[in-house]
Amino acid sequence: MTDEPLDVARLQRRLAEFAAARNWQPYHTPKNLVAALSVEASELVEIFQWLTPEESARVMTDPDTAHRVTDEVADVLAYLLQLCEVLGVDPLAALDAKIDRNERRFPI
Repeated sequence: MTDEPLDVARLQRRLAEFAAARNWQPYHTPKNLVAALSVEASELVEIFQWLTPEESARVMTDPDTAHRVTDEVADVLAYLLQLCEVLGVDPLAALDAKIDRNERRFPI
């Protein structure tokens, strides 16, 4: 790990290097990455599944649960960034464009 500031492109490079070092690229198809993303998102949902709204708002106050949430968020983001890399989608540009569309779709 370096002292470079974090950014999406650098994280995508690290993920690609990690996968390449293990020869995982053949498995990183869009279909497989979407499936993995869904599984990781479900693992995040599982943490919150039976909590009340009040309990869910306090989930980060318990160190063990906070660690689990943080890990699952990282897994979801990792697979999403890998999917974007494979498909050639700029995730920040996609989000920016989506916010623009939502602002037009849902005016104040």
